[in-house]
Amino acid sequence: MIDCQGLTKEYGRLRAVDDLSFRVEPGEVLGFLGPNGAGKSTTMRIVAGFLPPTAGRALVCGFDVEKQSTAAKRRIGYLPEGAPSYPEMTPRTFLEFVAAVRGMPAAKRKSRLDEVIAQLHLDRVLDQSIETLSKGYRRRVGLAQAILHDPDVLILDEPTDGLDPNQKFEVRELISRMSRDKLIVVSTHILEEVEAVCSRAIIIAGGRIVADDTPRGLAARSRFHNAVTIELGDRAHVAAASEEIGALPEVASVEVDEQVGAITAFPANGRQPLAAVNALADARGWHIAALRVEAGRLDDVFRTVTGGASA
Repeated sequence: MIDCQGLTKEYGRLRAVDDLSFRVEPGEVLGFLGPNGAGKSTTMRIVAGFLPPTAGRALVCGFDVEKQSTAAKRRIGYLPEGAPSYPEMTPRTFLEFVAAVRGMPAAKRKSRLDEVIAQLHLDRVLDQSIETLSKGYRRRVGLAQAILHDPDVLILDEPTDGLDPNQKFEVRELISRMSRDKLIVVSTHILEEVEAVCSRAIIIAGGRIVADDTPRGLAARSRFHNAVTIELGDRAHVAAASEEIGALPEVASVEVDEQVGAITAFPANGRQPLAAVNALADARGWHIAALRVEAGRLDDVFRTVTGGASA
């Protein structure tokens, strides 16, 4: 449903997007990640038809977003960064305006508006001017306009920006429900969001793809993958315990978090150190507050593949 072929965007000598190619299939929730200035928002604007590429093309549901822009945009719901709207309007009048512009039949309009307003919990602010709303409510109004026409493709740039933890949870649940019959692309700098809602993640840096995998597959590239973390109830034993754990043949190295009394043992040559660490703890009679095998950490992978840049 989305097919990007050699997308390139140049601003003078600056190449913001550099020969980017990828496909996204129905039912996928793609997390689009990268450090600031990596080309995330530029790529999404090109796919949404808001920005022409310098070279390459993007197809949405088989339609070229440049040559068949109207047909492509009918199938896209787009939440841009900052959620621009008409500040003097109320959410009610703004959404009614969007429904009319989208050509939504009058018979369907009210029921669909009611449904979206309920999904985004906008009832309390429907008749306030948008400029008086909090950042979180403005973001929800922006998301409401993106899903109002029930599009096949959703392109969401930082959809939970400005939301409190409860609102973030609700939006993530909404994205998960909608993904059953839609293709969704989510640009975000919140790595926990990728783990929560995405079935696939692309990381870009310098306008190029540097990783493309499932969140679990990316986490498996982390040096923390299969590492064992043990938290001791008695922090006085942490220093001595870390030396003994580090000497195990199954362990390549250890890291100590003295604040919580935690020791992380990294596996040597792909070996699994859990049994050895557990046996040592039992033999020494250490009081174990927690013992776990690490699945891997996306932030660790992100820093590695982007050269240490921040999300």
